[in-house]
Amino acid sequence: MPDHIYRALVLSVVKHDYLPNAVAAHPRFQLVAVADDADRPQWTHDRNQIFADQHNIPYYRDVEEALADCDLVVVSPEAERHCDLAIRAAKAGKHIVVDKPLSPSLNDCNDLVAAVAEHSVKCLVWNRNFLPALVEARHNLNNGAIGELQAIHCDFYFSKDAGPPKGSQTPGAPPIDWMERQLEAHADGSDGGVGTRPLGELQIEGIYPLAYIRMLVNSPVQRVFARTASHFHQANVDNGVDDLATVSLEMANGCVGTLSLGRIGAASHPNIGEIKLHLLGSEGSLVISEARPEVAVYARDQPPTEFKHQRIADENNYLLMQNFVEALDLDCEPILNAAGARDIAATVQAALESAHSGNAIEPIG
Repeated sequence: MPDHIYRALVLSVVKHDYLPNAVAAHPRFQLVAVADDADRPQWTHDRNQIFADQHNIPYYRDVEEALADCDLVVVSPEAERHCDLAIRAAKAGKHIVVDKPLSPSLNDCNDLVAAVAEHSVKCLVWNRNFLPALVEARHNLNNGAIGELQAIHCDFYFSKDAGPPKGSQTPGAPPIDWMERQLEAHADGSDGGVGTRPLGELQIEGIYPLAYIRMLVNSPVQRVFARTASHFHQANVDNGVDDLATVSLEMANGCVGTLSLGRIGAASHPNIGEIKLHLLGSEGSLVISEARPEVAVYARDQPPTEFKHQRIADENNYLLMQNFVEALDLDCEPILNAAGARDIAATVQAALESAHSGNAIEPIG
C-alpha cells in the first residue's frame, strides 16, 4: 500500500538520536512511543524520556506491552543490546531498523538473522551507502567505467576524540572507566561505543567502510589479516581496545580489499575525517572522497567544535528510509539487511582474531 503510514516504536534511544529522527523525518513513518525495560539504569530512562518529550510521544517501561501497537521498531540502545531488542521485536512480528554495529557478539547476530527469517520481517541495519560519493562510485562501477574491479582500498579516519590523549594521564592515575567515559562523551556525540563492554573502532565504525566494500565488490570475504593498536586515546589503552587498525581482505571473486581505520582526534581534520575510497579496475581507477560534495566555511568567531568543511547534498538518512519503505511495500530486501550486517560482524571478528594471533583468519560463515 503506497500511502500506508508505518507506526514506529523507538526501542531505547540511549546512544544517538539520529536514527529515530531519520525515521520520523520520512513521511511514510510515524513515531508512536518510546519503550525500554523497567530494570535499566536510571540514566537510560532519563535519555528515553527526553526523546519522548521532544516528540510528544509516551515513554513505556515495558517493551512487550509497547510492541503490541506498532508496525516496526527503531533500535538504538547500547551496542550489546541491539540484537536482544531486535529479536524480541522480530518474534512479535515487527519490522526492524537497528543502529550499527549490529552486535559485538557474532552469536547474537546469528540469532537475529534466524529470528528475522523465521518470522518473515524486514531488518535494515544503519549504514552510509547512500552518501552521494558512494552512489556515484556504484554507478560508475555498474557502467563499466573502470572495467572489472580488481582491488579496493578505504581510508576511514574519524576525526573525533575519545577522551584524554594517550600518555596524558598522571602517573598512578586509575584506568579510565569505559562506561563513565561514554556517559561523559554523550554531550559532544563521541559516545559511539556506549555500553558496559569496551569496543574498539573496528567494532564501532568498521561496519561503515566494510559495508562500502561489500556493496561495491559484491563478493564474500574469504580471508582476513589485520593489525590493531591503541595509538591515540588513553581510554582505549586502559580498556584494551583499538583506535587504529589496518585490515586486508581476500574476496571470493579474486578482488583484494584493504582498510585503514582510526579515531584520530578532533584537531586532525577540517571535517568529520579523511574518508576516501580507491578503486582499481582492469581498465582504469577511481578515487572517491566520501565527503564530497562539500563547502568550506572559515569565519571570524567560528566555534572550535564546528567542522570548517561541511557536507552538502547529503540525503543518506532519507534515502535509507526510502529504501526501507520500498522493502516493506514491495517485499524485497533493504540495502543492508541483518544477514549482510552479520557477515560484516564476522569479518570484524576475524580481523580482531588476526590482530591477536598474527595469522590470516577465515571469517565464520
